[in-house]
Amino acid sequence: MLVIGLVFGAGLGFTIAAANGITLGGHDHGAHGHGDAQAGHDHTKMLSLPAGADSPTLSVHAMPDPMTGWNLHFMTENFTFAPEHASGANVPGEGHAHVYVNGVKLGRFYGPWVHLDHLPEGEVSVQVTLNANDHSPLAVEDVPVAETVTIRN
Repeated sequence: MLVIGLVFGAGLGFTIAAANGITLGGHDHGAHGHGDAQAGHDHTKMLSLPAGADSPTLSVHAMPDPMTGWNLHFMTENFTFAPEHASGANVPGEGHAHVYVNGVKLGRFYGPWVHLDHLPEGEVSVQVTLNANDHSPLAVEDVPVAETVTIRN
């Protein structure tokens, strides 16, 4: 876990930008990103893959933005961001990321960079998960492919 300190402006609003596109308002998964039967997919059922040389990996680096907020960089191996296949059939090694701040899902991201602005004051937990095309969280040997970083102001 990475702990970083910076003073943020007050407020709970989020400005999010990601390379290669994002979705924010068009897809509601509830306050904690749990299953969404009406949308036709379930975020609670993991897609567990066997361990091996081609297993997906994730590491997240948080760095202060020179203007305001934070930039997150998702570094992956054996994983390709595939916005063109979102909500479609699973293809090994591709999908998208979900980002949560203090347990609240911000959205689905199709690239390796995200900008977070106006985070809440105090300790902020940012979790990133890799997800298959059908939105199932990816796991390797039942261990989620996810990382959490903690940012403190």
